Amino acid sequence: MKDGYYISTDKSKMDIDLIHSYLSLKSYWAEGRSKGQVKKSIANSLCFGAFTQSGEQIGFARIATDYVVFAWLMDVFIIDSFQGQGVGYQLLQKILSHSDLKEVNGIGLRTNDAQKFYKKLGFDTIPQPNTWMFKKNT
Repeated sequence: MKDGYYISTDKSKMDIDLIHSYLSLKSYWAEGRSKGQVKKSIANSLCFGAFTQSGEQIGFARIATDYVVFAWLMDVFIIDSFQGQGVGYQLLQKILSHSDLKEVNGIGLRTNDAQKFYKKLGFDTIPQPNTWMFKKNT
């Protein structure tokens, strides 16, 4: 990866403390998520970490998928001090070109504030949103 960063899917490299801290304290979508929940979500997903050449984790994203029909992109972040340097864009390019995701019909995501960023990568609004349904567990 250019600019001294690299992407890995090796779950043993993922810094659980960093990921948990960012998600539970800094994100609007996973506020309050427990460390146990973070570990479980990582265990059951295709994970991508962004790292400096020295091995410091600076970003994360994960995909939940059946590898055929659909994939769901979640928990994407780059730590604040590395934002604006293209790391997030490189992370998403790596995810979108990953060989295990080539057969899926589509990749979905939800965001409150990053539509412009994801549109640059080919994402768009859901076609026929009235056909999608959701049941929230209470």
